[in-house]
Amino acid sequence: MSETTAAVTADSTPAGVVIAESATVRGRRARIALRALQVALALFYAIAGALPKLIGHASAAESFERLGWGSAGMYAIGALELAGAIALLIPVLQSVAAMALGALMVGAFVVQISVFDGQYAATPVILIVPLTLVAWARREHNADLLRLLLCRRRV
Repeated sequence: MSETTAAVTADSTPAGVVIAESATVRGRRARIALRALQVALALFYAIAGALPKLIGHASAAESFERLGWGSAGMYAIGALELAGAIALLIPVLQSVAAMALGALMVGAFVVQISVFDGQYAATPVILIVPLTLVAWARREHNADLLRLLLCRRRV
């Protein structure tokens, strides 16, 4: 027996548990990193995305006027971004929020390419990557959300 196996056996802990413990530490780090990514995305969408639209900043107003959507479109998109930012921090809504914000970014990419000549088209594409990661990693919450919604319908 090797020293590592002997030490594990001496503690009467099977070798598989030691591997599981290291996976748990690794898993905990991954969960912390994912949570930090969600917080960073939420802050980005709330501060850089929603805030300028909701306060009617001149640059946001100009962009939406150029689109022909006016202030109503600007406030609607700002509200969607703020709702998505908040939902990224609520466990049962995390995956759905990431998917919804990803869909919003697809729309932003199309608008950037078609209306603004692709000047800032990379930004929505870059944001889709971490949003996809969050949506996939938190996908187990979709079942919880569905159960929650179905229980509400029966009551």
